[in-house]
Amino acid sequence: MQFRAPLMIEHRLIEKMIYIINKIINQAESTQIIDTRTVDVVVDFIKTYADKTHHGKEEDILFKDLSEKKMTDEDDKLMKELIEEHLFGRSIVRELVDSKNQYVNGDMTAEKVMLEKLKTLANFYPAHIKKEDDVFFPASMKYLTNQEQEIMLNKFWDFDKTMIHLKYQSVVLELNKAFSND
Repeated sequence: MQFRAPLMIEHRLIEKMIYIINKIINQAESTQIIDTRTVDVVVDFIKTYADKTHHGKEEDILFKDLSEKKMTDEDDKLMKELIEEHLFGRSIVRELVDSKNQYVNGDMTAEKVMLEKLKTLANFYPAHIKKEDDVFFPASMKYLTNQEQEIMLNKFWDFDKTMIHLKYQSVVLELNKAFSND
């Protein structure tokens, strides 16, 4: 198995959550109401699964290992761009949480900000995932031997032992069911 396979499998689950986020957006636009409990679930998924689990593997293992290689300027620049995108995603999630808290505390104008941040996430992730799947992961293959890829896969599995993939697969399934009626 190539090192990128687990990362790409994780991308598929993130894409399913983005699909649900788009359903949340559509529902909010038609009803003028955002369910803050659902926003909490989305935030939990993005922070724990997309960021800590997925981006954690990329940043703490893949990017770290690649930074020790002599990469082309183009590939190095792309890796740094991906890291900046991860930081951008984190900032949007923080702003989403802040706006949700303001809304819960009675600031009705924060609902518009929540919706804007959900839209930003829904637009951000597909392009980010495509860049990794179609450009960066294939380009990075040339820097890693088969043995290094095997070692990296083992690092990924060790990393995952602390994560709870099944929980988030269940979360996505439940949210998908909840929004499949509209």
